[in-house]
Amino acid sequence: HVQLVESGGGSVQAGGSLKLSCGVSGYTYSDFASGVCMAWFRQAPGKEREGVAIIYTYGGTTYYPDSANGRFTISQPNSKNVVSLQMDSLKPDDTAIYYCAARRGAPCRLRVSDFGNWGQGTQVTVS
Repeated sequence: HVQLVESGGGSVQAGGSLKLSCGVSGYTYSDFASGVCMAWFRQAPGKEREGVAIIYTYGGTTYYPDSANGRFTISQPNSKNVVSLQMDSLKPDDTAIYYCAARRGAPCRLRVSDFGNWGQGTQVTVS
């Protein structure tokens, strides 16, 4: 049973930084070695959920859409059970609830429909 728990959200002024963390349980070391697709999505009021960063544990490949490229960094520190999202140069448009998502195997892409495991979300407000 996969569980994802986000933390690190909050309020920040434009131009500031926040680091989100996603605690992951339910995957084995073998799963991570074979490839687990981990992603961060966000959803602002009245808007569709959109992906902002993704990492594939087999090889460590990452991808960012234009909205996040150069400002956001997804990483998986030494502990395979945590996936972080460092967000810099934040803008008011980044205000949203941020969700962590995970799935085993490929394809690894920023499509909401690909993911069956989601965290509860953490609020990020940029003013």
